[in-house]
Amino acid sequence: MDRLNLIHLYTFYLAAMFLVSTVRRFQQYQDIAQIVFAAPGRWPRVLQQIKKHWIVFMTWTTLRPAGVAITLLLTQSVCSRLIWPQAAITLADFWAEWWMLIPVGAAGVAMLGVDGYFVLCVGTINPEETGRYLDEAEHWLKSWKAPLISTLTLGYLNPRVMVDTGVKKAMEDGKGLLQSALWWMSLQSGLRTFFGLLLWLSWAVHPVLEN
Repeated sequence: MDRLNLIHLYTFYLAAMFLVSTVRRFQQYQDIAQIVFAAPGRWPRVLQQIKKHWIVFMTWTTLRPAGVAITLLLTQSVCSRLIWPQAAITLADFWAEWWMLIPVGAAGVAMLGVDGYFVLCVGTINPEETGRYLDEAEHWLKSWKAPLISTLTLGYLNPRVMVDTGVKKAMEDGKGLLQSALWWMSLQSGLRTFFGLLLWLSWAVHPVLEN
């Protein structure tokens, strides 16, 4: 263990965490896919309403964490396998320069803590309950009762406008929850990046310290 190359171990860790996180969230992805694939045939009118507001999700804030995670893995792999394949830092090196172990160890503990939280705590989606809400919204969007109610109430109650407003609010609320989750993912990526930089910095300065 003292001679294990921590830079290569870190590359393996990034790939393993990507795989484990995907496996842990497979059911979540499956539930989302079930709703998405059912939408065109079961809730076509609701889907049209959703398409009007989908742009609220397509921001740099929502796309950045995934891009950072993929870029980090690719950069680490290229640097350790192609650019500097001779790069190696081991526990034995850290024992020799014990003070380097303090920042690297602290960063590693923080990284493992956040990664462990994301692996253990996975949200759930109830496709049956979501389907019932969408069925009700679809009903009011196609029912003849909606324009009748709007006419009888002189436009004060318009079920179709209410559905559109509800869809927009739900998507805005979903965006808020998504951005909160992505903030934590950004922290996760930041800690991984910081730990990796400390490993590479330790490898770079270790020969200098030996001399």
